[in-house]
Amino acid sequence: MCLILLAWQVHPDYPLAVCANRDEFHARPTAVADFWADAPQVLAGRDLQAGGTWLGISRSGRFAAVTNYRDPTAPEGPRSRGDLTRQFLTGTASPDTFLQGLNPDDYGGFNLFLGDDQGLWYYANRERRIRPLAPGIYGLSNHLLDTPWPKLVEAKERFAQALPRLPDTAPLFELLANPTRWPDEHLPDTGVSLEWERILSAIFVAAPGYGTRASTVLTRAKDGQVCLLERSFNEAGVQGEVQREFRIGTKG
Repeated sequence: MCLILLAWQVHPDYPLAVCANRDEFHARPTAVADFWADAPQVLAGRDLQAGGTWLGISRSGRFAAVTNYRDPTAPEGPRSRGDLTRQFLTGTASPDTFLQGLNPDDYGGFNLFLGDDQGLWYYANRERRIRPLAPGIYGLSNHLLDTPWPKLVEAKERFAQALPRLPDTAPLFELLANPTRWPDEHLPDTGVSLEWERILSAIFVAAPGYGTRASTVLTRAKDGQVCLLERSFNEAGVQGEVQREFRIGTKG
């Protein structure tokens, strides 16, 4: 996943609100968001190649989302980043305990949000600092938390403007569908070619063989009601849409 916008304890009715885009090669096999057959407490999309996920929530209210850290010169670790979210969502350790037990060198560069009913945490293995997060609006792409890349600055502004309209999710999906690329003078230098910097500067990424595969809006209401909406895409456009709802603490 290459863009996560998250509001924590900001909206009076939705203590957690998330909208996110997952960017990936179209050839990588993926299952759309649903409750997992081998872990029915988990609601998430699934990477069918490595078995993990980019974003999900459990029936007990455990939340996890991950992005990679863009550095083409850095070696990949032996384990998939999606295994981080899978382990947390299927486990019982607190976010802080889970993060303290990680070996950050097992993975390529990553950014990780973890949450439960006690709070929200952020960790990046390029930074190596466990950070509990105060109430606020946060943005994450493929660098560290709130790095002011142009698309992230714009996306956070539009996210903040759309939040008061919840439960209307149309403005959030409109935000996530923005294909506008930024001019060269505004692009970061992350070690990829200029052409790829241009492609990846858009909120909604589209390139031959690669692009935004899923747009997700997730809300958790103060009464524990969770709603996850996901739009999935192939190279030709919209592939499907799913909506799943449950209340925290129910077994389904």
